[in-house]
Amino acid sequence: MSNFNEIFERIKQATNTRTQVELADVLEIRQSSISDAKRRNSVPADWYMKLYESFGLNPDWLKKGSGPMLLRTEQGYTPVEAPSDMKTGMRLLESATQYNEPDAKNVVVTVHSPLLPYNPEDPATSVGKLNIPMSFAHPGLYVIRVEASSMEPSIRRGAYISLDTTKKIVVSGELYGVNLPYEGVVIKRVYLDSPNNRYILRSENPAHPEITMPIGDENTIVGRVSWLLQKM
Repeated sequence: MSNFNEIFERIKQATNTRTQVELADVLEIRQSSISDAKRRNSVPADWYMKLYESFGLNPDWLKKGSGPMLLRTEQGYTPVEAPSDMKTGMRLLESATQYNEPDAKNVVVTVHSPLLPYNPEDPATSVGKLNIPMSFAHPGLYVIRVEASSMEPSIRRGAYISLDTTKKIVVSGELYGVNLPYEGVVIKRVYLDSPNNRYILRSENPAHPEITMPIGDENTIVGRVSWLLQKM
């Protein structure tokens, strides 16, 4: 069975850390906890969980040095082979990033269908998972995969969009997710028409007509668009 030093070296290689101080920062623990684990020659179980959640590292690979190092895909997790010998200096199949780079850490979030009304608690709205930088995982996040062409060419069918559901107060001319009857959640540029007490919803695609909706229904505006991910 691998001892602490062997596991420690695998962890440092996979996270691109060099010292106990850097590793303590990655694990979000005190450096003294690493010294205690080394003295006991035992790696705590919560280290494996933290490294799995933050980097997608395979606990079995960390313990034994064999099998896939990474378990990662946008749909969940799948094996990715790692070097077979830690002492040979063989390069990893994925480029390592410094642990303290702003977007080096990531999280997996749920992707929702725009064809159903906004309801983050309804499992029927879930259509998959997406791996995003941790800094993108803001409060009130609701990610959808675009299925319509109304915002093309700016936003293409198949794009991933995050809605900030904490921002429902409309800033005229900005992009929002909007609940439309019989359509689900659509992305529109929303304008305030205060004299007529209504929203004006506009598309980028000229084939889609302008829509108006009365102001007052708090469920109309799902949230403001916070980021977009799509292929060019």
